[in-house]
Amino acid sequence: MAEPEVWSLDRLLASDLGRSVVWTHESLKERVCARFSQPVLGRDSTPPLGLDSLVVVGGGELIDRAKAWRVENSPSTRLFAIPSLWASGAEASPIVVLNTEQGKSFRKGPEYRPDVRVIWEDLAQTVPPELARWACGDVWAHALEGFLSPLGDPTSRFETGALLARLLDLPLASDPRWFEMGALACAAQARTGVGLVHGIAHVLEPVLRQARPELEIGHARLCATYLWPVFRLDRTRSEKPGVFLSECSLDPEAIERALTPLFEEDFYRETLPALKENWHRILRDPCARINCVLVRPDHLSHFLGGMEG
Repeated sequence: MAEPEVWSLDRLLASDLGRSVVWTHESLKERVCARFSQPVLGRDSTPPLGLDSLVVVGGGELIDRAKAWRVENSPSTRLFAIPSLWASGAEASPIVVLNTEQGKSFRKGPEYRPDVRVIWEDLAQTVPPELARWACGDVWAHALEGFLSPLGDPTSRFETGALLARLLDLPLASDPRWFEMGALACAAQARTGVGLVHGIAHVLEPVLRQARPELEIGHARLCATYLWPVFRLDRTRSEKPGVFLSECSLDPEAIERALTPLFEEDFYRETLPALKENWHRILRDPCARINCVLVRPDHLSHFLGGMEG
């Protein structure tokens, strides 16, 4: 399956979708019902079989559920994905991440890509400031880790480097331009993989949700907070980040300045005991094993000791 087509909301609303429903979050239902004539399902519902089209409006978790549902239950149904947040890029990705009792389950294949991704610019106005900043951090993490991945090549680095240059011009706040950046960043990392930032987030999210339920734990927040510390590790342990960035006319110092506002020191300190306790699990995570710099057991001291060079 090719990359998803990109439609505006107006084009989607003017199209004949046949037998179709819209699947969304309860928090978006009123806004969705005001624009769509199709039946609207809540996130805990399951779409009926035999649909010509399924429109999903929501975050990465719900979009991934829709992608998995289509493949498993109704492969002929056209899937239209409208992100309500720009963090995951699930609307453009052949990767599905599902939350299970055993942790996160990953699937990958071209059949999981939606047929069409739709940009509904007004949804950017619904994102709270903190959530917007964390989502921006997740986009940065996809782009930067994909750029630095050892599985990349000069062509992929040139393309993702151009994306990094565009990210430098965006505020770490709600802005409809982030929808396109999120999709492009996710598509880039789907080709080359990500690194230690995502390895940390994948391991710590379920651990901290159970051990520290009072914290607002989420994938995007963990990625946003750990991106600067990991980039510091990569820069101080290898010349590759500086070389790769310079080859694309990107200033490593400018990248670091863009990342530091994403770092939440108090939240970071709260997560360090779990990082220490689960460090060996993180080392075995598939993402951590394809980090720009080979991650070693003794690198834990970098995170615990203030990220000195």
